[in-house]
Amino acid sequence: MVSVTTSVLDTASVVPPHPAAPASARRFGGRAVERSGLAALLIATAVFYLWNITVNGMGNQFYAGAAWAGSKSWEALLFGSLDPGNFITVDKPPVSQWVMGLSGRIFGFSSASMLVPQALMAVAAVALLYGAIRRVSNSHHTGLLAGAALALTPVAALMFRFNNPDAAMVLLMMAAGYATVRALQRASTLWLVLAGATLGFAFLAKMLEGLMVLPALGLAYLIAAPNPIRTRVVQLFGALVAMLAASGWYVLVTLWWPASSRPYLAGSTDNNFMNLVLGYNGFARVLGRNHGGGGHTPTPATHDAAQSAATHMTANHPGFGGFGGQVRGVERLFSGEFGFEIGWLLPAALLAFVLVLVSRGRAPRTDLMRAAAIVFGGWMIIDGGVLSYMSGMVHPYYCLSIAPAVAGMFALGVREMWTRRESVFGRLGAAALLAVTGVWSFVLLQRNSGWYPELRWAILVVTIVAAVLFAVPWTHRAHRRLAAAVLTVGVLAGLSGAAAYSVATVATAHSGGGPTVGPAQADGRGGGWGQTQANPRLTALLQQTDSTWAAAVDGSSSAAGLELQSGKSVMAIGGFSGSDPTPTLAEFQADVKAGKIGYYIVQSNGRGQGGGRTFDTTSEGTGGRTQQNADATQMRSGAGGFGRNQHADITNWVTATFTPQQVGNATVYDLSGYRD
Repeated sequence: MVSVTTSVLDTASVVPPHPAAPASARRFGGRAVERSGLAALLIATAVFYLWNITVNGMGNQFYAGAAWAGSKSWEALLFGSLDPGNFITVDKPPVSQWVMGLSGRIFGFSSASMLVPQALMAVAAVALLYGAIRRVSNSHHTGLLAGAALALTPVAALMFRFNNPDAAMVLLMMAAGYATVRALQRASTLWLVLAGATLGFAFLAKMLEGLMVLPALGLAYLIAAPNPIRTRVVQLFGALVAMLAASGWYVLVTLWWPASSRPYLAGSTDNNFMNLVLGYNGFARVLGRNHGGGGHTPTPATHDAAQSAATHMTANHPGFGGFGGQVRGVERLFSGEFGFEIGWLLPAALLAFVLVLVSRGRAPRTDLMRAAAIVFGGWMIIDGGVLSYMSGMVHPYYCLSIAPAVAGMFALGVREMWTRRESVFGRLGAAALLAVTGVWSFVLLQRNSGWYPELRWAILVVTIVAAVLFAVPWTHRAHRRLAAAVLTVGVLAGLSGAAAYSVATVATAHSGGGPTVGPAQADGRGGGWGQTQANPRLTALLQQTDSTWAAAVDGSSSAAGLELQSGKSVMAIGGFSGSDPTPTLAEFQADVKAGKIGYYIVQSNGRGQGGGRTFDTTSEGTGGRTQQNADATQMRSGAGGFGRNQHADITNWVTATFTPQQVGNATVYDLSGYRD
């Protein structure tokens, strides 16, 4: 008669260096049961992440505008342009835009065509994590635990349903981790080269952040691969070459393609991709020298926007200190919004890393469990350390990059302690993992004490009771299933806090540049700063144009919002920060003279980020024009945000040359008919 275990782990007590098919798999139905379990996990993940995904609308309109542009123009798709006219790119490489733009080309651009591929990336990441953990642990149930832990991590539930490039980057990082595990099993050059190539594309998703897993993967292979050290070094060099080739081709395209016939590379100071890599999106971001882009310091308007977003986050998640005021150091990932997004299993994962290394201290050099601990634990510590000590603008959702590492390391720790359950070390280690998870979940939920207060107490009681019971020496064979049941209940209780927050995250609409996890905020905001307010009159006006760019406006977020509302290409002066040195006044005048730009627009809130001044729509005659021009100049040179005064010469020329008109909450200058 077939029986089914209730444990999240297999009951085998030894993990061979190169695992074959587990005996439990043969006993309980073999591969068919494993495939069914994996299918159930992936289907559940897909349903959870796809459920009502269009509630997020266009998500971050900055990246949505680029996805829309890619669905309209192949050149825009290649470079990740913000607009089909290919004036300027987004400030990240284009891999994420390739996926969303191609989906828009195939299915027609919409919220669903843009966001569904992001959710499917979550399914793929869960599958890869399952595969990697199962191979090193020789346990189907441990793979399921790792995959479920990743799927139920709140930051994953947030960002794999959003349109930022983080989802594509993390999927590629996880693919590199899986390929490294495959390479470790049999010293496979092919799999190691594939890992390097995958990291190359992770770099093209979000530059240096995509390479944060590289040290851990290289160290694990150098230590544990079952072949001579000289061969390992040569193989790692081959993987490095593959990584450089997978990323370098795009860099060469940007260098060889004439700058005059491709979009400006946003965020760079000289239209050079490597300047963007090493500056704005590289070391400058880590060292805190990229505030506002291009190395400029933030303006009062920038500070106010960030503080406003932080205030909304703090109202729901006490402890968040704002983009510039977050605590810097090891406690960052455990506090404020970071804690809610990634902190649930992080203490237990760190403990698991230590426990596995100690438990495997006398294992052979090629031991896969220890190698996996180096992969996932090293990934978590190195990447997490960089996130913790970054001085620049750090969004909490950046911590998605360590979500697979935390989930995988936690599962490996539980598995290792289960296999050592007949020893005091194993029992106490497992009990400690359960207790730490439960206590820390209680602490996190206590910070949002008004939200289902009974949940935190239930988690605390169940995990502590389970920890105590598991610490009892269940040495008799008849007690094995009882011990398995206790461990299973404890693990499920430990995951329930993160799961509840993930469910609340999925049930809440998110948009803008600072989405947060958890239940909806009282004021209904979900990080919506950076969104352009609807202006039906302006939309109708832009839809009547047939020029290359229907309008020009300060900043990429405003331009993207106008594009999404009107379906027309809009020139983003100064890029995302407003400080990119494009266009020059002479270039702008040439485009106006050639009839390529229909209107110049000044939004009432400068960059469409909420609040701001409104114009007096009753002004008439010369006095009215003078006042509107003065207001426009002030909005453009001051309240525009990051790039204060960077392109004031364009504003001064437009306001001195053209007549303003009020269109909804915007001041509009008709640029048609201009002659020198």
